[in-house]
Order: sequence, then structure tokens, then C-alpha cells
Amino acid sequence: MAEEHELVRLARRTIEEYVQHHRTIKPDAPLSEEMSKRAGTFVSLHAHGQLRGCIGTIEPVRPNLAEEVIANAISAATHDPRFSPVTPEELDDLEISVDVLTEPEPISSLEELDPKIYGVIVESGRQRGLLLPDLEGVDTAQEQVSIALRKAWISPRDPYRMYRFRVIRYH
Repeated sequence: MAEEHELVRLARRTIEEYVQHHRTIKPDAPLSEEMSKRAGTFVSLHAHGQLRGCIGTIEPVRPNLAEEVIANAISAATHDPRFSPVTPEELDDLEISVDVLTEPEPISSLEELDPKIYGVIVESGRQRGLLLPDLEGVDTAQEQVSIALRKAWISPRDPYRMYRFRVIRYH
């Protein structure tokens, strides 16, 4: 297996400690320059090629990237409502990726989206939905927006705003 990026190693260590011992780890000190940054972050888990959990934050809510990854890794492994919590027996099968989001920018049309390059956020009132970029089976901007609207429980007939963002994806 290729060497994992430090953010992925942190997510893996977090999940293993939490699933096996119900303890939340602290980030190593001092933090690297990258770990000190603030950004929205998603942690995605796959097992045997299938999604096993994905939770994140659109905008940073914690003091640094390390704490953002720790919180989102625990949530992806234990609180994704689509899946049961990860068990200790599954830990060796997990493939983990960490997506660090750029600042979302408003867009006015689907023509400004490319689902291979940009993720999308849709927003109507207090409802928001997000879909990460470059997902298998999502080939058009229309599909991407449609899925994000469903995730946010926003009707396509309701007025909504769209934002696009890029991610740096670490494996």
C-alpha cells in the first residue's frame, strides 16, 4: 500500500482508537503547517469498493484542520445515518480519503459546473446540500445538482442558490 498522507493517517488513527477503545485522540503537537490551517473537510470511508461512511463540514467549525479531521472521521465511522457504525472487524478493510474544500464561490448556472472538477452546494433558506466532485456515476452538472437538492430536501421547483468549490483529495 502506498504511503498515506498525514491527514489520512490521522483519520485512520482516530477511527481505530474510537472504534476499538471509545477514545477521541488529540492531534500531535506541534501541528504541521498544513494541519494548522482551517478549511471545510470531508472524511470518506470505503470498504470493498462500496461507500461505508462520509461526513464533513462545508466550512471550518474547529480551530484547525487536525481537529476538523478528527471530528469528521469519528462521525463518518459512527454517525453517518445511512450506515451502521464501523465495527473493529471492519477496520482493516477501510479505505479512507480526506477532502479539504476550497472556499465556496457563488455560481448562477449549471454551465459553471464540471462535476469532475467542482463540488456543488445548493442552498434554500436554512437547507443546504453538498455533493463532492469526481464521484463515480455522477457525470453531468444536472445529475450533481439533482443529488445535492435531494440530500438537502429542497424541491427543484423551489428557489435555491448554488456554489461551487474544489477539493484537494488525499488518500
